[in-house]
This record gives sequence, structure tokens and C-alpha cells, in this order.
Amino acid sequence: MVNIDWSAAGSIGTALAVLVAAWQVHKNTQQARTDFEDELSREYREVARSIPVKAHLGKQLGEEEFEQAFQMLYQYIDLTNEQIFLRMNGRVCKTTWKNWAEGIKSNLSRPAFAKAWAYIKEGAVGSFDELRRLEKSGFAADPRTWVSAQQRFWRC
Repeated sequence: MVNIDWSAAGSIGTALAVLVAAWQVHKNTQQARTDFEDELSREYREVARSIPVKAHLGKQLGEEEFEQAFQMLYQYIDLTNEQIFLRMNGRVCKTTWKNWAEGIKSNLSRPAFAKAWAYIKEGAVGSFDELRRLEKSGFAADPRTWVSAQQRFWRC
């Protein structure tokens, strides 16, 4: 007759249940992050749609065109700063961040975006610190590295 150690079997079962639960939590966290990133991408597309195509194509905007587009260019730059802040705080994954960083660099190299950013930098001293810092790095920095593991642990 086989003698079964029910205590050991119970421990193994409990360990397996914990592993399955941890895997499910991990998958749910990944899905929540993906949903969050998708929502930010939708917000970006909404803002981008309201900016003249001419600006996206890298063409100069006339003074009146620029004045009309400035509010949406401002919203784009504000959203960009928020994206950087979210990456800095671990709310955006590295792969998504790399795509966004390339887009930010590309957009801010276009005349209308660059002009709007120059006006904003000059007029909003003490604001847009994340975007200023990213720009200073040549758009190469990963904002996630700006916050130490200890700081991340103690944040709300």
C-alpha cells in the first residue's frame, strides 16, 4: 500500500495555487497597462487630428495658421510632457516608451511644433520640466531612470 504524505501534497498544491494567482495578477497588470497606453494613444490621435496636416508634414504655417493651431499644439506638448511623466513613474512600458520618444523627437523637429515648443518654454518657466529634461538628453534618455528604485517604492 502506498503511503501518501498529505501534508507535503497540500504544501505543493498551495504553492501551485500561489504561482497561478501570481501569474494571473501579472497578466491582469499587463492588460491594464496596455489598456491605459491605448487610451493615451487615442488621446494623442484626437489632438493630432486637430493640428493642421501641413504642420505634421513639416511645412511652415503662416502666422494666422500658427495662431489658430497654437492651442492644439500646446495640448500636444502638454500631452507629451504627461507621457514622459507617466514613463518616469512606470505607468508606460519600455517598448511603448521607445515608440513615443521617437514620435516626440520627430514632431518637435517640425517647424510648427518647434515654434510652439519655443513659445511654451519661454512663457511657462518652471513647467514642462520632464519635456525640457528629455530634450536636453537629445531625446535619448529613458525617464524611468530618473527615479530611483527607492523613490519609486516610497511614492503613493
